[in-house]
Amino acid sequence: MSYFERHVFVCTNSRNDACRKSCGDNNVGKQAAGVIKNACMKAQIHGIGKVRVTQSSCLGRCEEGPLLVIYPEARWYAYHNEDDLKEIVESDLQNQQAVTRLLLK
Repeated sequence: MSYFERHVFVCTNSRNDACRKSCGDNNVGKQAAGVIKNACMKAQIHGIGKVRVTQSSCLGRCEEGPLLVIYPEARWYAYHNEDDLKEIVESDLQNQQAVTRLLLK
């Protein structure tokens, strides 16, 4: 068994530069990581043998962000608000059902 069953990387890279978008601008990424971690803890799916939520620097897809990726499935998501994040936790992390409307191509 893997140490963590699933791993969520949330981009928190911040440039705050009008010429170049970044997922973590204005603390969006850090706030998203907190929402996801708290929702996972509430659902009792966070921790060893379960889900790990990690703040990441640039994931290389800034123009599509803000975003996160879930492994081992390598599902990339763009999110717009806290409701999107909670839906990802409930549908994908709890029930292994991708949220197709938020998936990146």
